[in-house]
Amino acid sequence: MFLKRQNTSGTPRIPPGWQRLLRHLPHALGLGLMIAAILVVQHQVRDLHWDDILAALRTIPTTTLVLGVGCTLLSYFILSFYDCLAVVQVGRRMSFRRTAFASFCSYVLSHNLGFAAISGAAVRFRLYGNWGLGTFDIAQIIAFCSATYLLGAGALVGAVLVLEPGAIPVLGARIPHALLSAVGVAMWIGVVGYILLGLRLASLRLWRYTVALPRPGMALAQTLVAATEVAATAGIAYIFLPGGIGLGYGVFLAIYIASYTAGLVASVPGGLGVFDGAMMLALSPYLPPSQIVSTILVFRLFYYIIPLFLAGLMFAGHELFLRGDAVLARKDRPGAGAPREPLRGPRNARPSHVIRESEADFSVVVATGAVSICGALLIALTILDPASWTRAGGLHHLVGVAGDYLLSLIGVALIGLAVGLSQRVTLAWKVTLALLIGAAALTLLRGASPAVPGILALVAILIAPFRSSYYRHARILSEPLAFPTILSLVLLIGCVLVLACSGPQDEVGGSWWEVMLFTSTHGVARWTVGLAVVLGLVMIGRLIRPGRIAIEAWDEAGRAHYHALDHALDDLGPLAPAGLLPGEAGAALLPFLRVGPYLIGLGDPAGAWDDCASAIWWLRDLAVQEGRQPVFWRVGPSMLDVYNDLGLTSWPIQEGDETRQSFLCCLPQSVADVRATMHGLAADGMPPAAP
Repeated sequence: MFLKRQNTSGTPRIPPGWQRLLRHLPHALGLGLMIAAILVVQHQVRDLHWDDILAALRTIPTTTLVLGVGCTLLSYFILSFYDCLAVVQVGRRMSFRRTAFASFCSYVLSHNLGFAAISGAAVRFRLYGNWGLGTFDIAQIIAFCSATYLLGAGALVGAVLVLEPGAIPVLGARIPHALLSAVGVAMWIGVVGYILLGLRLASLRLWRYTVALPRPGMALAQTLVAATEVAATAGIAYIFLPGGIGLGYGVFLAIYIASYTAGLVASVPGGLGVFDGAMMLALSPYLPPSQIVSTILVFRLFYYIIPLFLAGLMFAGHELFLRGDAVLARKDRPGAGAPREPLRGPRNARPSHVIRESEADFSVVVATGAVSICGALLIALTILDPASWTRAGGLHHLVGVAGDYLLSLIGVALIGLAVGLSQRVTLAWKVTLALLIGAAALTLLRGASPAVPGILALVAILIAPFRSSYYRHARILSEPLAFPTILSLVLLIGCVLVLACSGPQDEVGGSWWEVMLFTSTHGVARWTVGLAVVLGLVMIGRLIRPGRIAIEAWDEAGRAHYHALDHALDDLGPLAPAGLLPGEAGAALLPFLRVGPYLIGLGDPAGAWDDCASAIWWLRDLAVQEGRQPVFWRVGPSMLDVYNDLGLTSWPIQEGDETRQSFLCCLPQSVADVRATMHGLAADGMPPAAP
């Protein structure tokens, strides 16, 4: 369990310049590793044709494929014990079926999204919150699972460094083996120290963090589970290697761990490109490129792609079921056209409504990961599927020259739009759908494997039903055109024009990075394409950012608007609200206060149920923009799961009316301060807000 100290002053804390640079260092490192991986992959497969890969795939026996399925099932089965042990550690009881489902969903996403989502926090908050666990318990489960992986990886990496130091790709040939073995021994000492530390300490304070330590038996179980899981996952790829190549499992395990670690450090989705480049570099002395590529492709299919789409399909089916339930619920409502008085009191929501709203975060994470993978797939398409546009018909001359180039640029745009999807921007959702459909149509014209257009179309189908999850308006559409926005738009148009003029000039075609690296053009012009791509990606990210949040004033008109809505609070407390936050559709309003370091929502949003969740998220966004903590005071039980998705914990409030159950939702470490602040305002005898 890790608890951060919070800034308790009212002034937003702005990190120094060097801290902001350090925050972006992993992204720069990931970009560097990605570029290096592209160069390695291109060097290894420049003379490779898709037919060679297909021939290598056909040599894989059916029994080997069955063993691959078995190893994949075994790996994910062992992964399920991460969450099972974590739930036991926090002292809760839950069926293995539920913990296995949570583990599968969270790790499928973390495998495909990379290091930024290694804990699967969003998925665990959504699932465990619906199953009755508080935010405090869920945070401990996330920390425990992260520690479990680090223990297993440390034990295995230490073993590889001690027993097979020469098998480490690149480093094994350049660093003395004695030094590598010493590092391995140090990692073993760290693992053993963690296991034994629980004998003397129940918790440990490290600077600003408090760590709850498991008992030695639990720590040993963590290590064994994680080490077995990593070994089983490496076995998936190992069984697809041909026999008689002189590569033992221990050496391959070292290669796999080093390649997987490089993918984690790069923070690219699924380690795409980085993991593959490291594997190709390390396996090149043993195998020809066609067999290496076929092994990596089958491994990714079994361990990454199929589980990702299984999770997505299950989630999409669940969402469709809940939408049908919502339709049935609307039949019970009174006629919309009949005049009536606004409803008062707590909401009586169907449970599936709450689950629908709380699943929004999960769908956004799935969409972000899937779209990022599609973008990387289109960028690397000329390597993975070197087709010749056999189905283009009369358009063959046009698409033969520019088709692969255009698809690779669409891949870059999808990666940029994935950032907008992660921020729930409506424009990003719309443009992403259009690009996925267009790319699927273009890849159909290319001929060769139908898998690529099938994947693109499936991703479009998976994210299409979740329009309600994307409630933020892009800055370019929601605000007046300021100079920075105009400059970003002009630069993006300039990048598009440069890329249009710098494309391939003959039917050999090629993606943008092939044009940059392998054309006969020399000097600055050769690198103009790469510069235009990077600059265009940055401009897409700037233009797709969420706009500023609109706030409705708390005046006579605002007060009348709020109290005309269903479930508005008659008594908002001693202070008049600082304003009202509307939902995306403007059908819900949430009054709020600014008090010291807190932005406090007063009650649940009033108005249409379908618009309430977006108003809650808007308050959280406004709190982040202002450098404050989001707090919700006197909320009802019907929407607690939505507040839990914000990472907040629900605490009961004792009020005079025992028939009304209300809650405080905030960070665990701020509960006492928020209670004291709100009770202090009430004790001051200030006049309440006008009804």
